[in-house]
Amino acid sequence: MKLSRRQILSAPLAALAAGQAPSAVPLKIVCTGAHPDDPESGCAGTLARFSALGHHVTILYLTRGEAGIAGKSHDDAAAIRTAECEAACKILGAKPQFAGQIDSEAFINKDAVASFGKVLATEDPDIVFAQWPIDTNLDHQVGSILTYRAWLVARGRFELYYYEVDLGTQTMGFHPTDYVDVTLVRETKKAALFSHKSQHGERIYSMFHSAMENFRGRETGCSSAEAFVHLARLHRTSRLPGV
Repeated sequence: MKLSRRQILSAPLAALAAGQAPSAVPLKIVCTGAHPDDPESGCAGTLARFSALGHHVTILYLTRGEAGIAGKSHDDAAAIRTAECEAACKILGAKPQFAGQIDSEAFINKDAVASFGKVLATEDPDIVFAQWPIDTNLDHQVGSILTYRAWLVARGRFELYYYEVDLGTQTMGFHPTDYVDVTLVRETKKAALFSHKSQHGERIYSMFHSAMENFRGRETGCSSAEAFVHLARLHRTSRLPGV
């Protein structure tokens, strides 16, 4: 019997971490991020591995980084950073998509939830990666919560995993449930991140993500890893110890 995409989503990251294809059926993977370079910083290695296995990968950017280049107008910065997104996605074998909000002005209301949810639903994802909501950057928080609201509406139609960026400086209180070995795709991740020349991707990587990958690798027993928190909706309840 041929399995559908919806029937083969048990522990997809565990299979990927073990060096196996998550399924013989191509999955649809979406990674959301507040700004250009956020997804590349946090989980480009994992996205590269999915892409190399023949799965369909989309990166959904909440904004185009309009406020991210000093001395540039919003329009000029958006054009530069959109081109950087396209270059990074080409390296990762991913499709860039944009949700239409503005850098440093991201917001949540009913219309924003509906609009973002519609864009995400159009991709019909099986697995979604999002930024961790406990973050010092407001746009990161907004993108994370919008993704979470879409997950609630989807009612289990996709699995949601959170990724970390600039741990300790931006991402706070992150305790992984899953790891993916990105040792063999580390150079691919770096090339994608370094495509964001306006954001000094090489400096970001050397200051933050190189050490993070090394540390997560040590936690899970490999040279370099990316870490995730799986938001699982289980049909059971648990109690706090001692209560």
